Amino acid sequence: MPDPTEETRLPPGQYVPRGRPVLHYGRVPGFRPESWNLSVFGATASGEEIRFTWPEFSALPRVTLIADFHCVTKFSIMGNEWGGVPAGALLEAVPPDPGVTHVMIWGEYGYSANLRLSDFARDSTLFALELDEKPLSAERGFPVRVVVPHLYAWKSVKWVRAVEYLVADRRGFWEERGYHNLGDPWREQRYAYQEEPGDGPA
Repeated sequence: MPDPTEETRLPPGQYVPRGRPVLHYGRVPGFRPESWNLSVFGATASGEEIRFTWPEFSALPRVTLIADFHCVTKFSIMGNEWGGVPAGALLEAVPPDPGVTHVMIWGEYGYSANLRLSDFARDSTLFALELDEKPLSAERGFPVRVVVPHLYAWKSVKWVRAVEYLVADRRGFWEERGYHNLGDPWREQRYAYQEEPGDGPA
């Protein structure tokens, strides 16, 4: 039976599909745990790049999060149970320089998405390793994807390999190709032509 509260949680212009559609750009990468790492670089407080091996990243604190997922193509998948490392744990492990305002999340093959530091640091932002108590499937981002539930899903980068701390905003992959710099589904911030002054890099 449909959840009667879903309609009130749907942002404008969204609908709930049958099943769980999967969209991604490019091919699905393989995973080699012995060589995988996640780097944090850019304006770190120490000035150094920090790399986590797969065992090191897997050992970071974990949480479980129930959150909806809103694709810019207008479908929303409701009530997903994500398990993984909260963004706050990474910020604690590798503090940013006080001048950091944004982060760039880098995935395999050079895919990227920019986030305001305030969006990245929210309690609901997660480096997801599991969906519904099972490891992510390869096409959903295994071994690690970012989940940013309050923004459109292109900001939730799959196959994450790096986090870059930025002292000024810079557009990511889809933002450079005409998507909105912020991506708030409740304001239907889908495309760059909708941007208002201050929404994007100067």
